[in-house]
Amino acid sequence: MQPRTLEINTWLSEMKCRKLVANLTAKHFTAAYCANAQAATDYILAHAQTAHSIGFGGSLSVADLKLTTLLTEQGKEVLNHGFPDLTFEQRVEIMKRQQTCDLFLSGTNAVTLDGCLVNIDGNGNRVAAMIYGPSKVIVVVGRNKIVEGDIADAIKRIKDRPAPANAMRLGRQTPCATTGFCCDCDSPHRICHITTIIDSKPCLTDFHVLVVNEDMGL
Repeated sequence: MQPRTLEINTWLSEMKCRKLVANLTAKHFTAAYCANAQAATDYILAHAQTAHSIGFGGSLSVADLKLTTLLTEQGKEVLNHGFPDLTFEQRVEIMKRQQTCDLFLSGTNAVTLDGCLVNIDGNGNRVAAMIYGPSKVIVVVGRNKIVEGDIADAIKRIKDRPAPANAMRLGRQTPCATTGFCCDCDSPHRICHITTIIDSKPCLTDFHVLVVNEDMGL
């Protein structure tokens, strides 16, 4: 891509990100624009200073920031059920403890430009912790997650892209994990059991949304 084209595209993306930040702020979220992933990392590390236990919701957007090593070196208790070599029982216990951690970090599957966070989960642990329980929640939103449409468009985005990709990544025995396309199956292994729409800040949750002018996650 030519430098001038890149410059213009980056500016257009920034305007969209900043519009989303304004709309989220109007809905009482603490929203911030981040020019890049490093800015998001710096924001999270600053807010993690007073946290002892930090939960990770399994988001690739957050994983891209490579925070687990940094936080562990700072002496934080990192609650990440995605660590390798955990037993099923250990993963479940970590997911339960994420519900009451000091700081919970997550991405979102999609966000409408008017400020609704839309997610689809298999177990519900991630969306449960986003809504209520942790002392503070920080959601990282890459520009690729922004949908210029309504809730139905956001759900379509999720079922077209992250749902099949995550089913394949997690080794689920579902049609989409083989074909790459959602067929609204009735498999017990599907990861589309629970759909949530957060259309304004939950009353009792200190909820931060970082809108990043980079593609992050799926």
